[in-house]
Amino acid sequence: MGLITLSEVKPGLKLGSDVQTSRGNVLLQKGKIILPKDMEVLRAFLIHQVDIEQERAGTGSGGSKGLTGPSGAVGTAVAEKNGDRISTIVSAPVITLQDEYEKMVTLTKNAFLSSLAAELPVYELRTQLEALFMHLKQYNVLTFSPRNMKEHDYVYHHAVLSAITSYQLAQWIDLPSKDWMQVAFAGLFHDIGNNKVDPQILHKPSSLTAEEQEEIRQHTKYGYQILKQAKAINEGARLAALQHHEKVDGSGYPLQLTGTQIHIYAKIVAIADIFHAMTLEKIYRKAQSPYLVLEQIQSEAFGKLEPSIVNMFVQRSTQIHNGIRVKLSNNQIGEIIFSDRDHPTRPMVSVEGSIINLMQQRQLYIQEVLG
Repeated sequence: MGLITLSEVKPGLKLGSDVQTSRGNVLLQKGKIILPKDMEVLRAFLIHQVDIEQERAGTGSGGSKGLTGPSGAVGTAVAEKNGDRISTIVSAPVITLQDEYEKMVTLTKNAFLSSLAAELPVYELRTQLEALFMHLKQYNVLTFSPRNMKEHDYVYHHAVLSAITSYQLAQWIDLPSKDWMQVAFAGLFHDIGNNKVDPQILHKPSSLTAEEQEEIRQHTKYGYQILKQAKAINEGARLAALQHHEKVDGSGYPLQLTGTQIHIYAKIVAIADIFHAMTLEKIYRKAQSPYLVLEQIQSEAFGKLEPSIVNMFVQRSTQIHNGIRVKLSNNQIGEIIFSDRDHPTRPMVSVEGSIINLMQQRQLYIQEVLG
C-alpha cells in the first residue's frame, strides 16, 4: 500500500516500516497493527504520513465476530461504543517462530535459485533474519523441527537452521554483537557454492568416485567466489564458505589450514553444519538422534573442530530442565531427572518408576526430546 496520509490511516492497518519521531526515535515498530489509541499518538507527534504494508482484509459489521485481519489471519473483532462512534479493533495475528522460519526458508530458496543469474537479495534476507531472531527464545537446537519440510527442500532448511544455530553460538561464545548477523550470513550461505556443482553428483545416493569427491569439494571455492560479488557481507562470512570444511589439525580442505589460520566464523559454522546435516531428514538417509550427533561432534572436538566452541555448544544446547519427557532408543518414554555437567548427553532418565543411567547403559541413548 505504501505511504498514506494520516487522514487515510484506519485502525487495523499494519505498518510497513518503523514510525520515527523528528529526533529519530522509534515511535511505532514495523509490523504493528494500528489501534485507535495509536492514532492519538501519531497526531500528538505531528506525524503526517505512515508506511502501510497492506489493508485489512475485512471490517465486520458490528458486534463481536471473527474477522480476517492483516496477513489473512483471523482476529477478534471488539465493538466499542464511544459516544455515537463505534470503532472496530482487529487483534494482531500471533506470529510464531515456525511462521518466520517458513518465510525464511522460502526467501532463501528463491535467493539461492537466482544467485547465479542475479545479485543475492542480502537486504531482504537480513530483514527476515531479524524477524526470525525476534523469536530466538523459542528456539532449542535439540527440539526444533520444521513442521512442513519437503525432502527436496533439504538444502534450504539446512541453510536456515545453520544460520540460526551459528547466530546463537556467536552469542554463547561472546563474540561482539556486530558479528552476530554476519555469522548468521556465514551459516546461511556456507554451502551456496553447491549451486555450481553437478546436481547428479551432489544428490548421488551411492558412494562417490574420487573425481566426484573432488568436484564436491570445489563448492567451498565456488561459494567464496559467489559471495565476493555480494554486498553487505563481510570477509568473515565469505571465508566461512571457503573454510567450513577445514580442520584444526590441517586435515581438512580446500587449503589444509590449521588452528588460528581458520576464521572464527568458519569454526562456528562447521559445528552448525555438521549438526544439522546429521539431524535433518534426507531423501536417502534418516535423521539421527541429536544427542548421538552431539556425542560425535564431541569426539571430533580435539584435532578436528575447535574444542572451546564445541564444549559451549554441547553445554548450552543440553540445558534442558529436569522433568522433560524423552524417547529412548528402545522406544521407552521417560523423564530426565538429573543431568551431569560433565556428561550432558547422558542424563538419568526415569521410566515407569525405574531409573536408567545413560552413562552406565551406553547401548541406550535419547532418540528424541518430546517436551
